[in-house]
Amino acid sequence: MASTPTLRAHIGWRLLALSYDFWPVAALWMLTSAAFNVAYSLAGHARREYVAPFTWLGTLLWITCWLIAGIYAVVSWQRGGQTIGMRPWRLRLVGLHAPPDRRALAIRYLVGTVSLLLGGLGFWWAWIDRDRLTWHDRASGTRMERIAKRG
Repeated sequence: MASTPTLRAHIGWRLLALSYDFWPVAALWMLTSAAFNVAYSLAGHARREYVAPFTWLGTLLWITCWLIAGIYAVVSWQRGGQTIGMRPWRLRLVGLHAPPDRRALAIRYLVGTVSLLLGGLGFWWAWIDRDRLTWHDRASGTRMERIAKRG
């Protein structure tokens, strides 16, 4: 059985996939926020109908949303190397030397988060990296590849 040819995944394709992945992650965040707010109102906090920002519970909500996004990414990468947003752009995550384990994927998510918080600096780094790898590619021993069209 012949292997599927692969191409380099340029930063533009990666950013398009990231923007597609925002939508399922946003839906998960909305469900999480709704669950927090329902639990908050059921706990008898009648003077407020929602979890207020900049409180310990609001901070816990943000941390929970970040963890849920990480679970979405890691589980998706573990099951076939693709998130929902990567599929239409024919992108796949692979290990540099071996299939990535859960620890490597979690490191990828963590470093990717730091990169985004720094204005995407770790993504833009791929333009000057000799192997076109981002910070999170390097830190996790993974790389993004583009699957060539069949036919």
